[in-house]
Amino acid sequence: MVARVATNFGTLEVRREGPLAIFLGIPYAQPPVGELRLRAPRPPRPWPGVRDATRFGPWAPQRAPASALTGDAPGAQDEDCLTLNVWTPGLDDARRPVMVWIHGGGFTGGSGASPLYRGGHLAERGDVVVVTLNYRLGILGFLAHPDLADDEAGGAQGNWGLLDQVTALEWVRDNIAAFGGDPDNVTIFGESAGGMSVTDLLCMPSAHGLFRRAIAQSGPPSGMPMARAEERAAKLLAQFGLSDPAGLREVALDALLEAQGTVLTSRAGEGLVLVPVVDGTSLPIAPLDAFAEGSAARVPFMVGTNRDEAKLFMVADPKNRDPDEDLVLRRIEGGLAFDGIDRSPGAILDAYRRARAARGEPTDPRALWSAIESDRMFRLGTLRAASAHARHQPETFCYLFTQESPAMGGALGACHALEIPFVFGNLGAPGMDRFAGHGPDAEALSAQMMDAWIGFARSGSPGHAGIPGWPRYDEEKRSTMVFGPTTHVEDAPMEAERMVWEEVVA
Repeated sequence: MVARVATNFGTLEVRREGPLAIFLGIPYAQPPVGELRLRAPRPPRPWPGVRDATRFGPWAPQRAPASALTGDAPGAQDEDCLTLNVWTPGLDDARRPVMVWIHGGGFTGGSGASPLYRGGHLAERGDVVVVTLNYRLGILGFLAHPDLADDEAGGAQGNWGLLDQVTALEWVRDNIAAFGGDPDNVTIFGESAGGMSVTDLLCMPSAHGLFRRAIAQSGPPSGMPMARAEERAAKLLAQFGLSDPAGLREVALDALLEAQGTVLTSRAGEGLVLVPVVDGTSLPIAPLDAFAEGSAARVPFMVGTNRDEAKLFMVADPKNRDPDEDLVLRRIEGGLAFDGIDRSPGAILDAYRRARAARGEPTDPRALWSAIESDRMFRLGTLRAASAHARHQPETFCYLFTQESPAMGGALGACHALEIPFVFGNLGAPGMDRFAGHGPDAEALSAQMMDAWIGFARSGSPGHAGIPGWPRYDEEKRSTMVFGPTTHVEDAPMEAERMVWEEVVA
């Protein structure tokens, strides 16, 4: 059965098979090439006739390796990558909730076309419309410099990838009704760099009014100071012998990607290199400050992390798989220095050792390092955002994911990205059983999480009959839904560790 949809830019056609209509590779902006490289996105040009929408668009250019855990290798790549994909139960006027997914990958890798993010199970189970999208990555998406100011985007000096996301949301606002969705009931959700994007979109003036609710998975607010972004841009310009960053529009793509992997790198503990920047226009102030000021007060917010986020990154280096305490102390010291924290690594290590010992949890060097880095990189920023938001918006909810991966003999624990196949209901994807597990218990947990995410998108409440009552998050009780082998509500989980960092900040 042929299905056609008329959008503002032309007609799309697919062959519908089964309960869903799936439209792939829909352009939401002009190709960001030539003079449009390192500029804000421009609306797409209309196309004549009927456009086939049965194939994903190219991935944004990237050097990311394939994941041995999920089989997620980059597909065909091209700078002409600004497309999105739609899964819908019906091409009618039902005005279903719309869930727009923003992928992770450290702002340098990933795609909305990844098998991990296929939206069919979520759309069918919840009678919702699911949208995934590509945005520019790495240098092309997040290099910032004052001399790149784009007058047509209010003087934005970077954040091209975030502005891509805003443009995709504008496309959703203007076109999703034709796909059976409700443009007035849009929820954005994302993980890692996608979760950071969600929290940053909450603070961007150009994104106001484009979504009703937001879910950030393992994505604390992210905003690099402009001075640091200029330093990194200067390194890149020196590599190519350029004085004007506009000259980068003429540099071959392969050369840019090569420089991204050699010139713009970070040492252990320094975090991501190419990230959103506080440029004073597209992102006016640091996102956490914006949360504190109530810039996102209108938006109900669900946010959380995985217990063992850092274990996914630790296995990449054999030295990290069984580190001694001296190595752990050096790695902690590097992270503290990058964050500008003047505190003894040993004092933090000892505080975590005492807190974990009191709960009967492992205190070997690897376990301590994982706990400290998971908190430093993900949980602390997430909880600070939740606390700041809850002061302005009572519909704030927090979760903690504790289900462990069976991969590598259990070495990954409840690691970064492990919740994604549970949220999307994609436990049956090829090879996913090795990473996320399988069987009735895993499927039951996936159902709990899918229904929570769907419920939040539909009404602003993630509670449902399959889980205990989910209280709102506030700074007094810090009530948290713990998704894992036994899903339950816990007040202020791992509070002793959180307080270690509050003392650091104070």
